[in-house]
Amino acid sequence: MKFIDEAKIEVVAGDGGNGVASFCREKFRPFGGPDGGDGGKGGSIFAVADRNINTLVDYRFAKLHRAKHGENGRGSDCYGKGADDIYLRMPVGTLVIDQSDGAIIADLTEHGQETLLAKGGEGGWGNIHFKTSTNRAPRQKSDGKEGERRDLKLELKVLADVGLLGMPNAGKSTFIASVSNARPKIADYPFTTLHPNLGVVRVSHEKSFVIADIPGLIEGAADGAGLGVQFLRHLQRTRLLLHIIDMAPFDANVDPVKEAKAIVKELKKYDETLHEKPRWLVLNKLDMVPDAEREKRIKDFVKRFGWKGPVFRISGLTREGCDDLVKEIYDYLATQRALETREQSGLVEEAMGIISIDADDPRFKIIE
Repeated sequence: MKFIDEAKIEVVAGDGGNGVASFCREKFRPFGGPDGGDGGKGGSIFAVADRNINTLVDYRFAKLHRAKHGENGRGSDCYGKGADDIYLRMPVGTLVIDQSDGAIIADLTEHGQETLLAKGGEGGWGNIHFKTSTNRAPRQKSDGKEGERRDLKLELKVLADVGLLGMPNAGKSTFIASVSNARPKIADYPFTTLHPNLGVVRVSHEKSFVIADIPGLIEGAADGAGLGVQFLRHLQRTRLLLHIIDMAPFDANVDPVKEAKAIVKELKKYDETLHEKPRWLVLNKLDMVPDAEREKRIKDFVKRFGWKGPVFRISGLTREGCDDLVKEIYDYLATQRALETREQSGLVEEAMGIISIDADDPRFKIIE
C-alpha cells in the first residue's frame, strides 16, 4: 500500500429535517388540534483514530464526505428519522487542521479517540410545539438547521519514541532492521528509503520502544533538494533523535563532518523546536574502518564536528555496539517518562489545591 501522509478533504454534515404544520382530522375528534411532528437531526461526521491504519491513502482520492439529511416531520405526531452519523477512520497520529484559519481541530494520538469534525443540523419543530391557550390551531413551524461544512487538511505524524537522522546511505535502514522488527528495503545506493518505517525494539519481554526511520536528508533539503524535508514532521513527536553518521563513505572525497553539519543546518531551518530535541551521535559502519585507524578517525570527527553530547560507536551490519545503544535508549526513555509522569502529577495536585503541611509549623496546632 502506498504511504500517504497528507490529504485534503471536505466534510459536509447533514441538514436537519423540517418540522410540519398538520392538524388531526379524525372522526369523533372535532377539536383534535395540531399534530405536526419535528424533523430529524442531520448526520454528523466524526474522526476516529485506528491503530490498524497507517496511511491516509483513502483520503487522497475520496475527498468529499457528506452525511445524509434528517427526514421531515409528518402528521399524527410522527417525528422524522435522524440520519446516521459518519465515522472516518484515520491512523493514530493524524493531525486534523481547518484550512480556513489553520486551527487544529483534533490530534488523534490514542486508539479509539473520537473527535467531531462537522455537526449535523438540528431538526425543525412541528406545530405541536406552538400550541398555547390562546392559539389552539397554530400554523407555525420551523425549518431544520443546516449542517456544518469544513475544508480540512490531514497530516500524519507517526508516533515513535526515537527518530533516525542521517544522509542517504548512512545505514539507517540497516540499523533499524538489526535492532527491531522492521524490514525496510536495504540497498547500496542512496534514497533506498522512500517513506518512513516504524519498528518495535524489544529490550526484554516487557520492555520495548518504537523507532522511526525517515528518508535521508541532503544539503539543501529545506529548499526541496532530494526528497526535501516533507518527512521531518514524523520526528516531531519523538523524545530522542539519533544522528547516524557514515564513518566509511564509498567516496573518499566525502567529508562526514561536512555532511553532519549539513544535516544539523537543514534541521534547524525546518523547525527550531525539532533542532532543540535531545540528539545523540551514532557513528556507524565502523566494521569497515581498519582497527588501526578507527580510534583516530573517531576522535578527529568528534573534534572537528564540535560535538559535546553522547557518542556511540556501532555497526548496523554486524550489530557491534547495537545492544548497548538500545539499552541506553530504553533507560533514557524510561527516565523521561518518569519525569513527565511526576510533572503531570504535580500539575494535578496544584490544580486541586493540594498542599503539604509541616507539622512543626506554629500556625497549625493539633487539637486533642
